Amino acid sequence: MIRIEVDGTGVDVPAGTSLLSALRAAGVRLPALCSDDRLGPVGSCRTCLVRSDGRLAAACVTPATHGNRVETASDDLRELRRAAVEVIVSALPPRALAAGNPSELAHLCRSMGIGPETAHGSGGREADASHPYVHLDPDLCIACGRCVRMCSDVQGTFALTLVGRGADTVVAPGTGGPWAESDCVSCGGCVDTCPTGAISEPGAGRGITTGVPTAGVTRTTCGYCGVGCSLDVVVRDAGVAAVLPARDGPVNHGHACVKGRFAHGYLTSPDRLTRPLMRRGERLEPVSWDTAVRHVAERLSAAVASGGPDAVAAISSARATNEENYLFQKFMRTVVGTNNIDNCSRLCHAPSAAGLVASFGLSGGTDTFDEVEQADCLLVVGANPVEAHPVVGARLLQRALGGAKLVVADPRAVGLALQADVHLRPRPGTNVALFHALAHVLIAEGLVDERFLRDRAVGLPELTALVADYPPERVAGITGVPAADLISAARMYGRAQRPAIVYGLGVTEHLHGTDGVRSLANLAILRGAVGTDRGFGVNPLRGQNNVQGASDMGALPDLLPGYGKITDPAVRARAEAVWGLPVPARPGLRIPEMFAAARSGALRALWVMGEDVCATDPDTENVVRALDACPFVVCSELFLSETAEHADVVLPAASWLEKDGTFVNFDRRFQRVRPAVAPPGEARSDFDAVRAVSAAMGGGDPACATPADALAECARLAPLFAGLSHARLDREGAVAWPCPDPDGPGTAKLYRERFATPDGLAHLAAVPYLPPGEEPDADYPLILVTGRSWAHYNSGSMTRRGGNLGLDAVDHIDVHPDDAVRHGIRDGRPVTVRSRHGRARLLARVGPRTSPGQVFCTFHFPASGVNRLTSGHVDTLTSCPEYKVTAVRLTDGTDE
Repeated sequence: MIRIEVDGTGVDVPAGTSLLSALRAAGVRLPALCSDDRLGPVGSCRTCLVRSDGRLAAACVTPATHGNRVETASDDLRELRRAAVEVIVSALPPRALAAGNPSELAHLCRSMGIGPETAHGSGGREADASHPYVHLDPDLCIACGRCVRMCSDVQGTFALTLVGRGADTVVAPGTGGPWAESDCVSCGGCVDTCPTGAISEPGAGRGITTGVPTAGVTRTTCGYCGVGCSLDVVVRDAGVAAVLPARDGPVNHGHACVKGRFAHGYLTSPDRLTRPLMRRGERLEPVSWDTAVRHVAERLSAAVASGGPDAVAAISSARATNEENYLFQKFMRTVVGTNNIDNCSRLCHAPSAAGLVASFGLSGGTDTFDEVEQADCLLVVGANPVEAHPVVGARLLQRALGGAKLVVADPRAVGLALQADVHLRPRPGTNVALFHALAHVLIAEGLVDERFLRDRAVGLPELTALVADYPPERVAGITGVPAADLISAARMYGRAQRPAIVYGLGVTEHLHGTDGVRSLANLAILRGAVGTDRGFGVNPLRGQNNVQGASDMGALPDLLPGYGKITDPAVRARAEAVWGLPVPARPGLRIPEMFAAARSGALRALWVMGEDVCATDPDTENVVRALDACPFVVCSELFLSETAEHADVVLPAASWLEKDGTFVNFDRRFQRVRPAVAPPGEARSDFDAVRAVSAAMGGGDPACATPADALAECARLAPLFAGLSHARLDREGAVAWPCPDPDGPGTAKLYRERFATPDGLAHLAAVPYLPPGEEPDADYPLILVTGRSWAHYNSGSMTRRGGNLGLDAVDHIDVHPDDAVRHGIRDGRPVTVRSRHGRARLLARVGPRTSPGQVFCTFHFPASGVNRLTSGHVDTLTSCPEYKVTAVRLTDGTDE
């Protein structure tokens, strides 16, 4: 700390602090129109002038030094600052300072007594209203550059620039055309930072600016991807007026993406379910909640009576809160009497849980993202965070632009791969061989931490013998990655002082996904880069908002809350002591097994909470057959999805902006979820729906009357979460598990002292490379990979009901130009895609994103039928589907 004097009063501030920040710490507020705490200072507006040790200085660009004497309040300084503001205002039209204008500049001028008569600009520039979420009024632009720097220095898109000369300088899209046709990814950063309203959100209305909002604000956690961004929801007239990134958000640091920031239009969609529906004949008809709950309870009870508890199954939801997942699995185990409970982590990161547990002992990532961001080498594998996790992608990009080495392993040339020092483009399904080649180089060239391997790991002799058979030259033939690139990547990771691994579904969604996770974890173990200060471990990017938490809460067929094994008598005894009811000892069915049991007639009732399995699960035709074969299906949903159309009872659910509870993000942080608005009509939270059905079946649960009660009970049951509560999260904001002590901190970095394996050691895995479940042939010559785009989320049920549809209106299939010529495919034209399992129709997008022989498409529009193409192949250990390898053929679909 250093000490400075501000207007005669001593103030202690951290070394390196700017004078502007020091003055704010002292309670002195100065204008600073070119300044934003999320950006580096530029000192261009001169509105924050002070006198430092007798000399005039712009406070934003002047560092505070020990003993500084700073003067801010003299009449001449006030006049200088006022004059600087007046010069800026003089070029604007009078409406920039109109009485109702809520902008930062208008607030500042009112506080300084500067009125509209000071603004002499004539205006007349053409506004740009082409974009659904961003409106540009160039007449209000003061060329402060905040929007340009936000786009470059935070988001990393570089979509904006300043054009013109002198007083005519204004912001514009860098591509020169309409905003909607620019490179903008709609993060909203420019809207948030603009001090004048030149860039604004259409329809957000008054009070939604960088000034102080005039409406109510609710702090919550985003319900889209697994990053866990903190958001401030501005509410007016009982509706959401805007959603803003929280400046003090522990994960997002005042940033957001198009989904969390803007995609809330679904809340008021006319498609929202507002009453329970019950099947009568061929129709789903509205009924009361009492009728629906009674019917569900009777049918579930009848299924248990006729087929036993295991004749009932439930699919919980990564979109639901921790408390809802906890209550649902407790209901299934104690009221129904079965462990047939699973969640959609089965379809994405089940191999992460299995692989990380086997390698290290716990199922979460090893480090927080704040630590990962300090790495000097980033190995990003099977992930495109720029689109699927945009806030993380932006921060990783900034780290790379700041000097960290970047190695990307991705079959496609997209996102971070375009900025990589080394881009590895393996054939889909060859990850294990790729990782073994990297391990081969690390071991052969001595780029390993021998002391760590001796003291804290086992399995080195076995792994060394295995990877001896995976030299880069041989692996180049398997993966298609040149041997020189494999060697360069291994050396880059191996020579780094603080490397980190970040990976996604391109590692897990394979026939041998768990082997992929373990082989990737080998690299961090070899380097001694996990559980030490010499690296930042292995960190999965979770795809959905609470896919980590759903599993943490025990919505799994073989694990109780906190990952206690259902087969362990001591674990069951602990749960029975807390619940006061017996817990079945036999592991339940996984999601694919549930569908198989339904098709065979063994499953008589299925409750699907918050998942459109007909759109998102693989091999759609078999899923539909399972739902049709099951005698009784309940679906909890926001909309009448395809899955809901196959249900016998549909329960209208509350969305993440309408419910209370917690989520766990991708780096294990518990954060609060708070209702900003009420759900429409008679829609209820899943928590209330499960409680109602439980009570109707005789399972009244006074211990879990509220979400806060449910988390408190979970804390008594699961040692990993013993220190967590709603009250604590309300105070502290975010806490990472393990958190065994209410008075102790959470655990940001895992395994500092020992690993959580039975022997306390990290386990290297010597698993051979095995081919994927499908291979191309003459009939199906191309390999299809599926994934996400930046504008949409999963099946698109929320993002397709709003402005995002104007940003990305269809599912495309990316085709390499060579393949387009070979198969007669034209850019922008319909394509029929056939696999061994089904057929889909998409629009072609021809370009170099994919390699020859590979195609890629998203799955955000169920009508496209993408998951009719994917196979029933699943990871051999966890049953995670092989979404990333499907053999297909393409034909021109214009006339079909």
